[in-house]
Amino acid sequence: MELAWYREHRMIVRLLAVVIPLLAAAGLYLIPDVVAKSAAALVLVLIVVAAASTGDRLSGMIAAVSAAVGFDFFLIQPYLTLRIDSAEDVELAVLLLLVGGAVSELASWGIRQSASATEQSGFVRGALESAALAAGSADEADALPRIAEAIGKVLRIEGITFEYGDHDAGAGVIQPDGTLRYQGKVLDVALAGLPHHPYAYTALPVARNGGQVGYFKISTPNQDIRPTREQLQVAVLLAGQWSLRVQAPRARGH
Repeated sequence: MELAWYREHRMIVRLLAVVIPLLAAAGLYLIPDVVAKSAAALVLVLIVVAAASTGDRLSGMIAAVSAAVGFDFFLIQPYLTLRIDSAEDVELAVLLLLVGGAVSELASWGIRQSASATEQSGFVRGALESAALAAGSADEADALPRIAEAIGKVLRIEGITFEYGDHDAGAGVIQPDGTLRYQGKVLDVALAGLPHHPYAYTALPVARNGGQVGYFKISTPNQDIRPTREQLQVAVLLAGQWSLRVQAPRARGH
């Protein structure tokens, strides 16, 4: 897809990124009995993806913020105010902002990295599926393996799983900035690769309320896997969408 027009008219695109999510939220406010709150959130996420698909990362982020504000103002009680009384609604609004920002980054990253329009389309579809899962369209038990699969596609690694609890002290840990901390050192994974000893693995933590709920376990025994820092950052964004969804085993009744 040719993005030259968008690059030449970035100010217009960014203005639309502010206005369209607000207008969409206002329109959904007028039909509260037709569209459920969770479905309305996904509609706004789609608009964020459309903004990010222009190739301008800032437009996607602006759209994400605008969507979160519009969702709060028009679709969360008390209506037509930015006040939120329900803790559940606070989590939903924050989740929309996180998902919108993550999907924006995913779409932008996919467009920058894809070599063809088909690859771009497939990546955006994967981002949308991840956003829909994080927004609550699937049970946790069903969705987490699918998110693990999506992370595996980004890193080009098979067999990623989600584990509840804390990772082993000796595991490599992917940091939010896309670096890897392993054996007390920060490594450049593009040069050193992921830990690949038979009993070593890499953890992609999922935290909530300051504590680790679980982690995506990335095992690459005897494999020289060297994802880029950008790939790891996208993996972190995918995992981070679950910071408000994944519950600790005790909270889940186990």
